[in-house]
Formats: sequence, C-alpha cells, structure tokens
Amino acid sequence: MSEPLPKDEFDRIFSKVPRLTVEVLIAAERRGILLALRDVDPCRGTWNLPGGTVRFGERLVDAVRRVAAGELGIRVRVGPMVGYIEYPSHYEHGLDSPVGLVFRAEPLDEAQPRGQWFTVLPENMHEEQKEFLLAHAPVFPAGVRDWREPVLSPPA
Repeated sequence: MSEPLPKDEFDRIFSKVPRLTVEVLIAAERRGILLALRDVDPCRGTWNLPGGTVRFGERLVDAVRRVAAGELGIRVRVGPMVGYIEYPSHYEHGLDSPVGLVFRAEPLDEAQPRGQWFTVLPENMHEEQKEFLLAHAPVFPAGVRDWREPVLSPPA
C-alpha cells in the first residue's frame, strides 16, 4: 500500500479523474449512526460518515479499517458494502469528484469512539450523505430521521 499523496500531486490527479473513497457506516439500534466532525478542509466543521481516499494497492476492507482507526480511534469488523455516494457538490464547487463506497462496520473494541451518535441527522452534514442515509433506511436503526422532521418523542 502506498502513502498519502503530497497535496499538489493529489490536487493535480484528482482534478482530472474521479477519486475513489470508502465511507464507514456504524449504526446501533438505540444509539443511531456514528458520525465524525470534519476537522480539515474542505468541509471543515461538518458532520460526516467517516471516510477517506483509497490508496493505490490498498484493499477496500483495509481502507475501511484505516479510516475507522484514523477518524474514530477504533478497530472495526468490516461488513458488506451497502451502496455508493456520488458527490456532485464537490465538483460543482471547484473541488474534486469523489465516489464513496459505503461499508457497514462494527466496533471491535469497547473503547469510546471519537465522533458522536445521532438519531436525528444534523443540519450541517453533506447533503449527499444525508440523502443516502435516508434512502437506505433498512441499513440503519429505526428512528433515524432528517433534522427537518419534527421530534415527536425522544428515542427509546
């Protein structure tokens, strides 16, 4: 597996071709979906499914494990691929053109992951990820809703 590309090379390459990423979907029946707060540009300060670029020669399951460890601080068992997310908002705003493969994952440790559990999807989240999660309701716990929906009662 290769190391991350230097920023100038990354920008040069991915301004011309789509960028393959993995997205880590961790869901728990009573807790909701585990999201990470992005702390680097672009999109600093938004909640997101933990994700990252697949490195040259890296197996997808290894990329999922690396991303979970790096963004959440936990080891995971990688489950099935649930679907994919295209990010036209990146391209439309002059960034790159990522395509994210979404994998279910389960924490292997009892350690408290970095990130936050949500049963109501936050407003400051990639619209593409929000649409994906709402469209794939069977893959995450009952009760996870869009932040715009009124809360009638707290989750059980």
